[in-house]
Amino acid sequence: MVHIAQLNPPLFEDTLLSSGPSLQLDGLFMKATDATPRRLPDGPVNFHPHHENHLPSGVLETEEEKIQQWFVGSIDQGTTSSRFLIFNGEGDIVASHQIEFENLYPRSGWHEHDPHVLVSSVEECIEKALEDFVAKGHEKSDIRSIGITNQRETTVVWDSNTGEPLSNAIVWPDTRTKSIVRELKSHESADTLLELCGLPLSTYPSSVKLLWLIQNVDAVKQAYEERRLAFGTVDSWLIYRLNGGAKAEKPIHVTDSTNASRTMFMNLRTMQYDDKLLSFFGIDKTKVQLPKIVPSSDPECFGKFASGPLINVPIAGCLGDQSSALVGQCGFSPGQAKNTYGTGCFLLYNVGNEPVISKYGLLATVAYDFGGGRKPSYALEGSVAVAGSGVKFLMNNFGFAEKSSEINELAESVSDNGGVVFVTAFSGLFAPYWIDDAKGTLFGVTQHTNKGHVARATLEATCYQTRAILNAMEKDSGHKLESLAVDGGLSNSDMCMQTQADISGIPVDRPRMRETTALGAAIAAGLATGVWKKLEDLKEVNKNGRKVFKPEMERKKAEKMFKKWEQAVEMSKGWVTDSGDEEE
Repeated sequence: MVHIAQLNPPLFEDTLLSSGPSLQLDGLFMKATDATPRRLPDGPVNFHPHHENHLPSGVLETEEEKIQQWFVGSIDQGTTSSRFLIFNGEGDIVASHQIEFENLYPRSGWHEHDPHVLVSSVEECIEKALEDFVAKGHEKSDIRSIGITNQRETTVVWDSNTGEPLSNAIVWPDTRTKSIVRELKSHESADTLLELCGLPLSTYPSSVKLLWLIQNVDAVKQAYEERRLAFGTVDSWLIYRLNGGAKAEKPIHVTDSTNASRTMFMNLRTMQYDDKLLSFFGIDKTKVQLPKIVPSSDPECFGKFASGPLINVPIAGCLGDQSSALVGQCGFSPGQAKNTYGTGCFLLYNVGNEPVISKYGLLATVAYDFGGGRKPSYALEGSVAVAGSGVKFLMNNFGFAEKSSEINELAESVSDNGGVVFVTAFSGLFAPYWIDDAKGTLFGVTQHTNKGHVARATLEATCYQTRAILNAMEKDSGHKLESLAVDGGLSNSDMCMQTQADISGIPVDRPRMRETTALGAAIAAGLATGVWKKLEDLKEVNKNGRKVFKPEMERKKAEKMFKKWEQAVEMSKGWVTDSGDEEE
């Protein structure tokens, strides 16, 4: 469990008294201790001495000070943990709580979650974070709205009559659908999908996961035939349950367009389900209840909490995690890009109000859709299956360390990778390669190789794949990116971020407050409920204390290292040669 204290200290000592140290960064992941504040005295408080001389008569505080008094909550439901964070109007974290939960791997290539645990972990995080929030002198009623951000593509199915799940959730990197994907690729109309939905056929999207469940799980198949099967990604499941589930007077079954764009069921241009896409996958929309597609920011569409400490507080924002990180980095202009180093690694490049269909192995997706008469914004995306999960692999499978920060220390214990290249293709390789038959492979191992070399090669693997995605984005857009905004757990490693700058040849821009995914959902909710009126109000959010890593390595050496990586990728192909290999 991780508690994250307020990141930006107050300007004046009479507004907050801290009894503990402020946030510290250690290794790959943020750690923090709580600071216990003294409650402000009742009545108006003058935060800026003598500023009343510059305000109109009767006005005691500026608009900025009014904004700071409102708070927005953010549910961040990820692959390995759930979190709840509370932000003030300046985008600073005031309180938070995190719970890691069990990931299930029943067979090789299978990756599942218990849907009940996804909900209960979120509810516990809300309860604990609110206790911290109130202890710091605030009121629950100060929280204006809640945003949700979530792992995408992960597929949940439930009985619309009872509200109970019919199977474990199939998580986004799961590869059990390989044979389905191979069969679908042989269809004559397979080549038309990319233009409609922006995604290539792979094991990644929700569509093939739903198809597998209908074909292989009796309870799901029966519910489908009896027209009581409800389908959704994690956002839909959480919204449904937090609104009361099947017991609600009017159950809420919705998704936002950023999540819907990851199913392969939604037309990128119409922002609605496409009959051609559903027909291709053999999905009868009269037999399955698909969530209604709504904008990412809306004061009513997502409902409100039906119970618990946030009862009647509106859920007003929803974004898939990677879109949320782009919003949290305030990447609202075409040409801006961010890379999130989480369990996987995801690079989004804002392309403006028209989708760009990639010719170089990238995904076209919805960046965000704030509604209110605004046009949706689109992005090109490159996805790396293994980033932080590579660190977890070294800890849990190889026993290299007990804490993630120790993997970073191991990597720093050597001056280079010692000739080792680690293609971390545990689930094949995603963008821009899209190689389903690759397996994780270590190259260049000698008697000289030690744990430090393998640890360094693991971190470098993410940097190499990011470089490959940047190359593809440059080809698709016709422009070389000038800098890369970063966030996520792995971005806390200075060594990894410097390596990224060296390999990519562009500056890497890291904010002081790295919880940009959660911040993005808070921004979506805040825009819907008046915490921020327009995007221009966000221009100063999370701008202080950023660190820029500039390329230091000679370009000749960087190119040689990247060429070696590309060679390793080619050599990792072909390990899955028949259906029998998938079951091993």
